[in-house]
Amino acid sequence: MNTLTVVGVLGTIHNEELRQKYNCSLDLYKEIIEEFSPDIICGEVHPNAWDKYCKNKSERGYWGEPASEYWELIFPLCENNKIKFVPIDWFELDVWNNFDPFAKLPEGVRENIMRMDDEWFDKQMATHSFGRIPFNSLEFDTITRAKYEWLEQLNPRSYNFRWKIRNQIMIERVRNTVNSSQGKKILCIIGADHNYIFIDELTRQDIELKYPLR
Repeated sequence: MNTLTVVGVLGTIHNEELRQKYNCSLDLYKEIIEEFSPDIICGEVHPNAWDKYCKNKSERGYWGEPASEYWELIFPLCENNKIKFVPIDWFELDVWNNFDPFAKLPEGVRENIMRMDDEWFDKQMATHSFGRIPFNSLEFDTITRAKYEWLEQLNPRSYNFRWKIRNQIMIERVRNTVNSSQGKKILCIIGADHNYIFIDELTRQDIELKYPLR
């Protein structure tokens, strides 16, 4: 009898100042990861950036590098605990800025839209107290889904490239990992904005899905 593969999802905040402000420190993330005890971590890291890290662990400051929690916590934790790391992110840096959702807006309109974007961010941050892990809750995911529906209406071309296709590829890389690692415990660590779309897609898999992790 095959053991069902367990897949957990942990949404993180990439900015250290915000992590401290909203009680989601790297120490908390470490506790949660160790509680889940994954065999494999699928992380929001571009495969090229992972290759660079593997070749030179001190090289930083390049365009497209992983978020700070990977350098400060996740990479060392994987090495110390013998956890396999799989990079799942996707983007094309040479054209990324061409798909800025706000770039071609007239100046007065752009300022208003940027203000609305800040308001969406504030709504997201206001959910930090829901659930036992900040920004891993139905309340946060509901606001985030609405934010990206707004961005899709604002600039469908940008949304498709920067969000829809990117997430599709990230999730497909998780599926490849699931298919090649039956019976393992796999932890997806992603920026919290990705939570809702990962849950939407992974609920269709023949796995035991765990979210939130507390």
